[in-house]
Amino acid sequence: MKKIIITLIPLSIFIGLLVLLFMNMGYHNEQVPSPLIGKPVPAFELPLLYEDKTMTEQDFIGEPWLLNVWGSWCPNCLYEHPVVTELANSGLRVVGLNWKDEFTDADTWLKRLGNPYDVVLVDYKGNTAIDFGVYGAPESFLIDGNGVIVHKIIGELTPENVNNEILPRLEQLK
Repeated sequence: MKKIIITLIPLSIFIGLLVLLFMNMGYHNEQVPSPLIGKPVPAFELPLLYEDKTMTEQDFIGEPWLLNVWGSWCPNCLYEHPVVTELANSGLRVVGLNWKDEFTDADTWLKRLGNPYDVVLVDYKGNTAIDFGVYGAPESFLIDGNGVIVHKIIGELTPENVNNEILPRLEQLK
């Protein structure tokens, strides 16, 4: 009897872990909280994709803006691109952070799909993305006119999270 109980313990632990795994399969990474919410945008100085100059976080002070982290290598960035375009057309200043991409790849991607961004910052090494706590592209940060991060969306922008998360917060900023 003791041998049976001892044999069943590892099996019970294994089954318990499987149950926990399947229970958490519905957990979405969009729910991971960011420690940067309510804090100023991390300092950066990055080159622009299409201009021979750099910009810093200070260049965006004065009005709310959305920082959208993307890459031409990112399949979900392709899916969210129409939503980003729609947001940019709605009047929200949308800034692209092209993450670990080559110029020609980023340029080709934007020429093929259209460039919705007010400006495209280039983070070749990925240091700025690390400072923002980026897990992977795409990610988006809603930033108020004072340069404070108001909200973060991990994963692609969708009509649902724009309507339920971005637009209400944007309305509060007015």
